[in-house]
Amino acid sequence: MNQSIVSEIKTALQELSIPGKAEIMQTFFKTGKGEYGEGDVFIGVAVPDQRSVAKEFYSKIFLEELIELLSSKIHEHRLTALLILVHQFEKTKDKIKQKEIINFYLKHTKHINNWDLVDTSCYKILGRYCFENQDSKILEKLSDSKNMWEMRMAIVGTMHHIKKGQFELTKNFALKNLKHPHDLMHKANGWLLREMGKMNEKELLDFLNLHYKEMPRTCLRYAIEKLEEEVRKNYLKGRI
Repeated sequence: MNQSIVSEIKTALQELSIPGKAEIMQTFFKTGKGEYGEGDVFIGVAVPDQRSVAKEFYSKIFLEELIELLSSKIHEHRLTALLILVHQFEKTKDKIKQKEIINFYLKHTKHINNWDLVDTSCYKILGRYCFENQDSKILEKLSDSKNMWEMRMAIVGTMHHIKKGQFELTKNFALKNLKHPHDLMHKANGWLLREMGKMNEKELLDFLNLHYKEMPRTCLRYAIEKLEEEVRKNYLKGRI
C-alpha cells in the first residue's frame, strides 16, 4: 500500500485548515455529549477546499488506500474520502469498478455518520447505481435499517431518481420514515419531497393532501417551502 498518498492528502487538508473554524464546525455539526455528532473531530477545512483536494487526488488513490482516510476520526478526512469516491464512480463506465465502489461504500457505512457525509455522496453513488440498474434493493435495505444514517442514505439516495422524474421510492421511504423520532430524518424527508415538488408539483400536492396532517411539522415545512405562500399557509393551518 502506498502510505504516502494518504499522507499527502492529510497534509494538503491540514494546510488548508482555517484557525478558529474547527470550533465553529464542531458546534454546527452537534459534536457535544449526547448530540448526533458526538465525538466527531474537525480541523477547520472549508468544503470547497476539500472538493479541490478530492479532485486533485481521486485518480491517484486506490480503494484499499481510501479506507484509512474514510475511517479517520477527523471529519474532513472522511468527507474528502467520500468526495474522492464520488469522482471515481462518476469517471468510470466500468460496471465491475462501479460495483466495487458500491460494495466499498456499503461496507463502510459506519464511517458515513453525519448528515453532510451522507448527503454529498449517497445519491451520486448509491442512488445513481440503483437508478441506472433499475434495482432499488440496496436503498430498500438501507431504509429498513435501525441506523439513522443508513435510513437517511435511503431517502436521500432517491434524489437521483427525482432528477430523472421517478418519484415512487421517495414517497415510499418518506411514508416509512414519517414517525421517525429524530428531526434529522424529518428534515431529510421534507427536503426530498420538496425536490420532488420542484420537478412535479402535482405529485407533491397529491402526496401532501393524503398525508400532511400526520407529517411532523419540520417535515411539512421543508416540503412546502417552494409552494405559493397562500398554499403554504393553508397546509400549515390544516385548511386543505
